[in-house]
Amino acid sequence: MWITIAQLLLSLSILVILHECGHFFPAKWFKTRVEKFYLFFNPYFSLFKKQIGETEYGIGWLPLGGYVKIAGMVDESFDTAQLQNEPQPWEFRSKPAWQRLIIMIGGVTINFILGFFIFAMLLWSKGIDYIKTEDLKYGITTDSVSRTMGFQDGDLIVGVQGEKLDRFDRRSVIRKLVFEDKHIVNLLRDGQPLDLALTDEQIAFFTKYDSKDYLLWGPRTIARIKEVTDDSPAKKSGVMAGDRIIGINQSEVIYVSDVKNYLSKSEEQNFNLSLLRGSDTINLALSTQDKKMGVYFETPADQLIISKESFTFLESLPKGVTKGIDLLSDQLKAFGHMFAGKIKAKDSLGGFASIAGMFDKTWDWPSFWHTTAIISIILGFMNLLPIPALDGGYVLFLLIEVVTGRKVSDKFIEKATMIGFILLLGLLLYANGLDVLRHFGK
Repeated sequence: MWITIAQLLLSLSILVILHECGHFFPAKWFKTRVEKFYLFFNPYFSLFKKQIGETEYGIGWLPLGGYVKIAGMVDESFDTAQLQNEPQPWEFRSKPAWQRLIIMIGGVTINFILGFFIFAMLLWSKGIDYIKTEDLKYGITTDSVSRTMGFQDGDLIVGVQGEKLDRFDRRSVIRKLVFEDKHIVNLLRDGQPLDLALTDEQIAFFTKYDSKDYLLWGPRTIARIKEVTDDSPAKKSGVMAGDRIIGINQSEVIYVSDVKNYLSKSEEQNFNLSLLRGSDTINLALSTQDKKMGVYFETPADQLIISKESFTFLESLPKGVTKGIDLLSDQLKAFGHMFAGKIKAKDSLGGFASIAGMFDKTWDWPSFWHTTAIISIILGFMNLLPIPALDGGYVLFLLIEVVTGRKVSDKFIEKATMIGFILLLGLLLYANGLDVLRHFGK
């Protein structure tokens, strides 16, 4: 839990500081006074603050974001006393519309650029590891959800509604079903082509928060043991690394998923294992503890051909942008499906617990940066929505001014910002309330 919280706080700190820098530096370039620059919010008191020049820099105690307070601007602080006076040259409201527009879009611009850049650097440093469909020699393994949809262990997913898939890619299949309104998954079952039709209700499951807890499909592997843990039931029974399980209690059990399913469904704790050791078949009696043998099985990387797509530094840059744009496209399509009623908001929204759940339970830097890139792009997208109190709301008012030549009054912006702030606060409470209900299984 502490590792997850630490990753969340570090990621949010990086994103908030860089986002606010996107407002801060353009304001400085255009000689606009910035009164405060804060990481996290500081109602009533600050954990740290220091005045440097005209700006107070600080760290708040409420980790819900951050802010820069720009002189002469109506913002979520609702400090409008200065707006009662005549505009001063250093104030935001005195600057030309194009300068104010650049100041306002600076934050989301940084969010997008940062997300694209992190994706690019990960592609440059690590490339993309994948399994070709043709190299999935044991087919897929399924779980309780995908089996109810009609998938079976050993199937090969070769396409979606006629569009061929050369790689085993769970996300790509789901993306096509959810966002491209496709309903047919093309399979090979026992070497024969089969078209599996999914219902709207089944496809809707992929958009639910709970779906992240399910495997759905994975590469199927044979039950060859990679490691036997010390003092485990398997060790005491004589099981050795390299052994391959081929049967339990006279039932043929060949694959890792079969072993796990058999043990979980059985009411027994004592089993007779049939093992293949080299060319010899041996039988061992095994008494499990809580139906756990105490072994690690070989992974897909140990048994299957893992292909790799590598990129030079220059190749990675446009590829990172493309990956980020695909993520943005998915967000837009998700909003469209919500408005159309195809995706329920309560099934896909989440608060800080949901964001924290995106990080690995162990600290893995490539995974951390990948998740940070996703959050950065999503934050940029959300901030660009034309809602007063968000950057997108200010951008909308400025675009109206640029097109019509008439400035939207500060009084109107103040009232609209108040309404937008209340709406955002309600959304924040709703999203985090959903996390609480999910925690208690409701």
